[in-house]
Amino acid sequence: MGQGAVIYGCAGLSLTGEERRFFRETRPWGFIVFARNIEAPDQLRRLVGELREAAGQDAPVLIDQEGGRVARLRPPHWRAYPPGRHYGELYARSRDDGAEATWLGARLMAAELAALGINVDCLPVLDVPVAGAHDVIGDRAYGATPEPVIALGRAAAEGLLAGGVLPVIKHIPGHGRAGVDSHLSLPVVDTDADVLARTDFAPFRELADLPLAMTAHVVYSALDADRPATTSARVIGGTIRGEIGFDGCLMSDDLSMEALAGSLGERAKASLDAGCDLVLHCNGRMDEMRAIAEEVPALGGDAARRADAALARLKAPEAFDEEAALARFRALMGPLA
Repeated sequence: MGQGAVIYGCAGLSLTGEERRFFRETRPWGFIVFARNIEAPDQLRRLVGELREAAGQDAPVLIDQEGGRVARLRPPHWRAYPPGRHYGELYARSRDDGAEATWLGARLMAAELAALGINVDCLPVLDVPVAGAHDVIGDRAYGATPEPVIALGRAAAEGLLAGGVLPVIKHIPGHGRAGVDSHLSLPVVDTDADVLARTDFAPFRELADLPLAMTAHVVYSALDADRPATTSARVIGGTIRGEIGFDGCLMSDDLSMEALAGSLGERAKASLDAGCDLVLHCNGRMDEMRAIAEEVPALGGDAARRADAALARLKAPEAFDEEAALARFRALMGPLA
């Protein structure tokens, strides 16, 4: 069997025998780790190795390490980083300082991730929040207009790439107007298509050259009133691939989020049928992963081409004076935990 078009999580700090057998059988394209999987650096390095050994390949290992409230690596073993809004506030005072701090923060995070064997970070957040939207994005965003989001999203992506870590732009084509948390229910955005194009889509359009993107579990009624972007062929084909021009590897957001309807297998099939290259399942529940595996094909065709092209962007970390970078980062942003 070839690689499955899927990214899975696991349940704990090390793999169970059942998980090893399942991953050996299904050969997922990649894995994602969460706080439940993380205790200490040596333990996490072992787990990353176990995941790759079980998959029988040098599988990508992902993490959500944005800074602020979305950070799986935390003190005392790892540094705390600020949320996106703090970089945006510095950028509003000095564009050069804001962009430099954002690059340095991402480069420093990349050094920590690379030391653990983690080589994909679900960053930068390119969503543009609006007044009255749910706080699920909130201070994770770099700004409330496209311009700082574009500039700082680019800086973060380049910092990660320089450190040997692939960035994932999210949540395409834009989660900033969602009035509810898509982890819990399905957001519906009724904004006109031309407004979406000028604002929400603009950061994704400007960063469409990046290797990986994650979809938004959001209905845009002007684009497809019946389906969220993740399961909408109209949004993926017409907006993400067409209007935005993203030809990188497209993964779904987490299939276990309550915004999606149907069984886990039905969600996986609907996402792939709509045009996602990969589906993402995060919670490590074996019953759910088995249901998804029934519907996930081997990676092939354009999806395989895009996934291979994404991995080809991985390079060895560039030379980097971590202590000097940390000192400069602290001078710009203040002390870290």
